[in-house]
Amino acid sequence: MESKKPIVVFVLGGPGSGKGTQCANIVRDFGYVHLSAGDLLRAEQASGSEYGEMIATMIKNGEIVPSIVTVNLLKKAILSDTTKNYLVDGFPRNEENNNSWVDTMKDLVDTKFVLFFDCPEEVMTERLLGRGLSSGRTDDNLESIKKRFNTFNTQTKFVVDLYSKENKVKIVNSNRAVDLVYTDVKSIFGSINN
Repeated sequence: MESKKPIVVFVLGGPGSGKGTQCANIVRDFGYVHLSAGDLLRAEQASGSEYGEMIATMIKNGEIVPSIVTVNLLKKAILSDTTKNYLVDGFPRNEENNNSWVDTMKDLVDTKFVLFFDCPEEVMTERLLGRGLSSGRTDDNLESIKKRFNTFNTQTKFVVDLYSKENKVKIVNSNRAVDLVYTDVKSIFGSINN
């Protein structure tokens, strides 16, 4: 008998759309493990690995790190415990990311859907600048934010459109109070058959 594959839900939305906040709620109530592609990359950068400096430069410039680096970090984290289900936050961010994910992970996980947080850029900018006052993140400044929006608009929307064609996108309006956003999120996750 084949063991059940871990469920993976991609969590996408512009920077500052509320992905991290809502992922924390899903982890608390539904037992998923939250894997932030950005956090994994920042940890790899801090580890002093061979990829560290390249990752640092690309994050600062709002660029997308080569897919194979990110996919291998995600694969390592997921395969460390295949009895869990995972939220993959901030990935895939472009067509190459998605192709690399499919090539590497399609037989290892059940990619259920994309949870997409829809929010206006001006709201996300305000949130990120506010977070930047205390986050210590090098990419929470106006110049990096603009680059991140450009990357999101020119590349990540492709991924959302791709999964939309397969009926695998759940869109949530995240330009509302956190608890109202979570009401929608909770109903989506409550309907998943594990």
